[in-house]
Amino acid sequence: MAATAGSVTDSLRESSARPILLFGGSGQVGHALLASLARMSSVLAPPRSEADLADPDSLRRAIRRVNPSAIVNAAALTNVDRAEREPELARILNEEAPGVMAEEAARRNTLVVHYSTDYVFDGKTTTPYTETDRPNPINEYGASKLRGERAVAAAKCPHLIIRTSWVYSLTGAGFVATFLRDLHERESVRVVSDQVGSPTWSVSLAQATAAILEALRVDDGFHLHSSDSGLYHVGGSGAATRVEIAHHIVSLLQGSPRRRAPVVIPISASEFAATAPRPSYSALANRRAEQRFGVRLPPWRDDLARMLGVSDVGRIVFC
Repeated sequence: MAATAGSVTDSLRESSARPILLFGGSGQVGHALLASLARMSSVLAPPRSEADLADPDSLRRAIRRVNPSAIVNAAALTNVDRAEREPELARILNEEAPGVMAEEAARRNTLVVHYSTDYVFDGKTTTPYTETDRPNPINEYGASKLRGERAVAAAKCPHLIIRTSWVYSLTGAGFVATFLRDLHERESVRVVSDQVGSPTWSVSLAQATAAILEALRVDDGFHLHSSDSGLYHVGGSGAATRVEIAHHIVSLLQGSPRRRAPVVIPISASEFAATAPRPSYSALANRRAEQRFGVRLPPWRDDLARMLGVSDVGRIVFC
């Protein structure tokens, strides 16, 4: 199978099969999806010049040209503080754009896989959130993503809305990638210690998505029973603070001649003084995905070790 991040028109000339259409292929989740989905189907990930989240007509044109077997949307405004400063942009990218995708999918009865966030919750709990817990976002990012969820559901297309938490990879501006750079560049690093989430490796999330789609594949498309449409929590197993993540990275890389661990200085979220508030607790319970599709992600410590190449434990379990 092939994964293509170039022109939709050129790619369609090369294949007669109905591909999966991936939005957001250049992001940390999208990049991992390109590799995971390509093992089961051809995948098209159009560039922004052909499918711009801020231009609904360009999204419609891309979907109509491709006539995909499924639409996977990993594109969004994910910068939490920018969403707080630019709520109209967050509305367009996180609510309007996925709604347009779902409306086009509904016309074709095409499956939509849409990613959302643990930040739809307010954090006023100490136990992992389930799909039936009431959302109550405390920042514009979470609010816009919640409206995006509802726009997808309202379109009445077959859909999987996958909420995940604290996604990380080796690259980008996320906490883990930033901390790994700090191993080289700083003698000390201040890390928020009073927020809890479910750290999720982008590769494991992509592999879990591919496994779910594989379970739904029929002939030249995917079939999702109406009772299975809806919300699924898919995050790394377990919960952690960012300080725990930082200390685990240090322990995994201890003795490496290439890295010198900085001193980790725990601070409160109020000391960090971010523009947008974050929920103090947003770990996710993943039981529905495991019960319906037999998919659960490894414990976050194992996945972090696997990403850093210091262990081969923590493979995704398919029950």
